[in-house]
Parts: sequence; C-alpha cells; structure tokens
Amino acid sequence: MDPRKLLTKIEARREEFVESLRQMVNIDSGSFTPEGVNRVADLCEARFVAGGWKVERRSNVPPPGKRRLGDVVIGRIEGPGGPRVLLLGHMDTVFPDGTVAERPFRIEGSRAYGPGVSDMKSGLLAGFFAVEALVEAGEGEFGSVTYVCNPDEEIGSPFSSEVISELAREADVCFVLEAARENGDVVSARKGVGDADIVLKGRAAHAGVEPERGASAILEAAHKVVALHDLNGRWPGVTVNVGVVGGGTRPNVVADRCELEVDIRAVDAASQEEAMSEVRRIAETNRIPGVELDSFKSRSWHPPMEKTPEIAALVVRARDIGTELGLSFGDSKTGGASDGNTVAAAGVPTLDGLGPVGGGWHGPDEWLDLESLPARTALLAGLLGGS
Repeated sequence: MDPRKLLTKIEARREEFVESLRQMVNIDSGSFTPEGVNRVADLCEARFVAGGWKVERRSNVPPPGKRRLGDVVIGRIEGPGGPRVLLLGHMDTVFPDGTVAERPFRIEGSRAYGPGVSDMKSGLLAGFFAVEALVEAGEGEFGSVTYVCNPDEEIGSPFSSEVISELAREADVCFVLEAARENGDVVSARKGVGDADIVLKGRAAHAGVEPERGASAILEAAHKVVALHDLNGRWPGVTVNVGVVGGGTRPNVVADRCELEVDIRAVDAASQEEAMSEVRRIAETNRIPGVELDSFKSRSWHPPMEKTPEIAALVVRARDIGTELGLSFGDSKTGGASDGNTVAAAGVPTLDGLGPVGGGWHGPDEWLDLESLPARTALLAGLLGGS
C-alpha cells in the first residue's frame, strides 16, 4: 500500500470534499435537534449505500420524560483480510437551532468556518473519503471496517454508547475521527469524565428579623465549593470544577435549598475512583448546623483512555505513514473525552484525533485548515489499509 497513491486519489476529489462539507455544515445538528441530526444521518446513509456498505440505522425511542435524539447510522464494508477496524465519527454539534443562519459555512483564505466544521463534520466525511480511496485503489489489508455515525457524542453519548460498546467487542483496532490538534498532533490519551449533582437542604427564616432560626444551604454550599476545588492537584491530572450553583428564593430569606453541579476528570481509573469518592465525602460532611444533604447523584460518563503500549505502537505507525505524506506530528493527551474512551476501556487499541486539523471548537470562530484535508485523509486511509 502506497500512501502517496492514496493522497493523489484524495487530492483529485478535494473540491467534492469541500462541497460535501459545505452541505453538511449548513445543517443545524445540535444534539437536541434530532431533525437536523437525522438530515446529516440521511447524508451518511446515502454515502454508505453508494459505496456498497451494508447499512443499519437505529432510531432512538426515549423513555417518558426524556428527549428524543437522532438516529445511529452504522455501515460495514468487508476487506480482503486482516484486522477488524472500528471507525467512530459524530454527527451532532453543540450549537443550537438557528446558528447556521447566523454564520453559515464560509471560506477565508486556507480556512473554512462554520458550526461543526472541524468538530467534527470534516472528520466524519474523511472517514468516507478514506475508505473510498482504498476501495478505488484496490489496496489495503483489513478484514472489515465498521463505521459508527453517532448522534449524541456532544452530550456524552447516552444513546449510542451502548451501540459502540457492543461493536467494540468485535473490533481489533479503533480510529476516532475527532479533529487533529491545532499543531497536527493525534490524540493518544484522554481523561475520564464523571459528574455529581449535590442538593443541600437547609431551613428558611427571615434574614433580617431572625436569621438565627435559619440554616443557610447556600453558606454550606460555599464551604463545599472551596473544598471541592481544593481537590485539584491532589492526584496528578485530576480536575474538579463546580460549574453550576443555584439556590435560595429571595435576598431577605435564609436559603433553604442549594444545588451544585460538579465536573470530575482523571487520567486513570484509580484516581478517577478516588476523586469521585472524595467528592461524595465532601457532599456528606456538613459544617453549618441544620443543613443536610438532600440528595447526591454521580455518574461516570467516560472512563479514562490511557496510552497503552498498543496505542503507542499505533502512534508510531501513524507517524511513519505521515512521514511518507510529508507530515510531521506528535501525539497529545487531552482533558476532553470522546467515544474513544469507551472503546479503549474495552481493551481495544484506539487512536483519536485522526480528522483534519482544526481549532476553536465549540466557539463562534471554529475553523478548519483546508490545506490539511487531503493529507490527513490519506493518513487515515493509510492506517485503515495497513492496520
């Protein structure tokens, strides 16, 4: 397999790639906009069908009181033999309905802009173009490629994570098409992510007439916020952040209720478990008489993706292919999670950040380096063809 031959084929389709990207970016597909996500799913399904993939589409049927999400689209194509590859790309963005009307896809110089242009609609398309280049070239050594187009990654994959876990059991290796870092690095490790909701119950009283009869849930919450933030640095790489605080009714009433929403991230499973336990201990230990813990709920959305020797070998493989393509890059660790966390935790060697180069994710100036499209897609094709 010659990565330069694949690059030539992909470069010949560059304009097609950009126009497909324009079409996809100009669809509002926030996680909670299932109609828009499913329009992107329609495009992915059509590409699967046109490319001769076997296609499965699973619809989300939420329980009462839960929001409906978009569909999961799964394509599978057989190869001449070799490893079974799992590809992951997500169709949803963080942006609300109406964002496309405010700032649609546009090109300025060598960069493209628009909601989801690099996180991760360009990566989503790169998966198709990479496989299509391999099939057209008649090259590659893979047993199969199973490609999951996910509708809910930006909210922790509550619907699709079960599908991804199921398919991970059949995979030998996984490539995740999140954008490459701004310097071109691939991603070899990600923090695990958990959260906790803490609800405190105090006692209301008139704040001016008889404050001593009250017990301020907000004051207790203030102590807990300081204690929780003091956990930062206790374990290497662990971060704890109280991101939302809400409580009280009026300024002249001692607050009888307060809620905290806490984000907990860790680089390995042991420190994640220890940090979560300490968050619970702080929640259960009160300093203000009369205030008690009303409820505590915690969840681990993503286990840590740790850099194993197998992942390190994938990094070496990627860099070798990159050298043939004129690319030079390293590998990075990041505090953000992806569906790669789920697959890596199942013991499948996983490499992330294999989409084109971009930055400004989740913000109004999100950008994509258009010059990176051909070579980064050829890099992915090279990995797929020689895994």
